[in-house]
Amino acid sequence: MPSDPAKSASERNLLLVVAALVVAAGVVAVLTAWICGYVLDSLHNSNSMALLITDAGVKSDDAALERQLSVATSALVACRDLAFALGVGCLGVGVAGVGRVMRS
Repeated sequence: MPSDPAKSASERNLLLVVAALVVAAGVVAVLTAWICGYVLDSLHNSNSMALLITDAGVKSDDAALERQLSVATSALVACRDLAFALGVGCLGVGVAGVGRVMRS
């Protein structure tokens, strides 16, 4: 019995989407680990305790430390955004998988 070409193409497309999501998840995991490491290194700096926290941000007498903590804050925001995007992607693939199972 010959296989249905439309079904075969659909399964191939689903496999490609899952593979792409796995690659994206791996990249996000590596980026998240790197970002968290950078933030932890920034917070372990012995000078980081001599800071003023204001409404305008963190102020310090050391410009390099102030810049480093500002970048660390931006890194945490990027980490949150990457995790949210990955979650949305996983939800989409999950819905597609459930839809595929229901149609079968």
